[in-house]
Amino acid sequence: MTRPAHEIGKDVVCRERDALAHLLARWADVAPAFDAAVDALLGCTGRVVVCGMGKSGQIGRKIASTLVSTGTPATFLHPAEGFHGDVGIVTARDIVIAISNSGSTREVMELIPTIRSLGARLLALTGPAGSPLARAADIALCWGELEEADPTRLVPTASAAVTLALGDALTVALMEKRGFGASDYRLFHPSGAIGAKLTLRVRDLLRGEATNPIVREDATFGETLEVITRSTLGGVNVVDQDGQLVGLVTDGDVRRTIQVSDGVVGGLLATPVASLMTKDPVTVDPDTFALDALRTMEGHKPRPVGLLPVVDAARRPVGLLHLHTLVQAGLGASTSEV
Repeated sequence: MTRPAHEIGKDVVCRERDALAHLLARWADVAPAFDAAVDALLGCTGRVVVCGMGKSGQIGRKIASTLVSTGTPATFLHPAEGFHGDVGIVTARDIVIAISNSGSTREVMELIPTIRSLGARLLALTGPAGSPLARAADIALCWGELEEADPTRLVPTASAAVTLALGDALTVALMEKRGFGASDYRLFHPSGAIGAKLTLRVRDLLRGEATNPIVREDATFGETLEVITRSTLGGVNVVDQDGQLVGLVTDGDVRRTIQVSDGVVGGLLATPVASLMTKDPVTVDPDTFALDALRTMEGHKPRPVGLLPVVDAARRPVGLLHLHTLVQAGLGASTSEV
């Protein structure tokens, strides 16, 4: 009788985890080659050409795609197609990343003399340090012998996970060395889910008066409660006689105020809201990127905030941004108390 599917799946995940642990255990040996690889890629004046067959090729396509999306010009070269003219994309200014777990893939190895004749440098991602590919490379990142995760121990599974991890490690190291940040990433991802996270601004989430509840600082607590209830945002901006923001009242403030009064709200309703509001709350500009606004809310001390007044250059409120609005716009967030 075969094992339950979930046990088989767990075993595969554990074996791939063990493969990554194997890579980390020998990282001291990998580190010098890794540093040399990053330096070479940083100094590359051409493109990074990623090359691999079969499953290694599929991983190679992902590595090339990730490099491109993070500011490193890269492309994928299928070794078999390389023999029929595609190797013409390689120039002396390029670095070729050749991927082979065994380090002896025929199509990859047969392409190396042509790559050499074109003057490109060769970076190998392979298993055995003594493999033909590792010996032929200028720089070789080697993870040693791995046991694959399938019953035959032949299907590229654990080796694919390690190759992908190394590719991601190279990419992130390049990003950090170059100082490639969110503003750079925005240029490469103008649309889609990532684009929404990186290009959406606070002003895009505002809907006029519906997202800009306001009371004067001389309003009573009772009047303020009415505005909060109507707006459904769970809070209200408090302004002075010139219309400038001076405070914020949230559902949390209401609960805490009533709790302090031991539930006796009669006198509270006539109390000026200025004596109960949170003074000088943290604010955001309408042109701020929504992702940055989210980080402001979650990074606020001593605790995260769930409502953020949006003010113009004259510190007049133009909106009130709720954490849930950011979540609905596709930006992930942890829970915060309003």
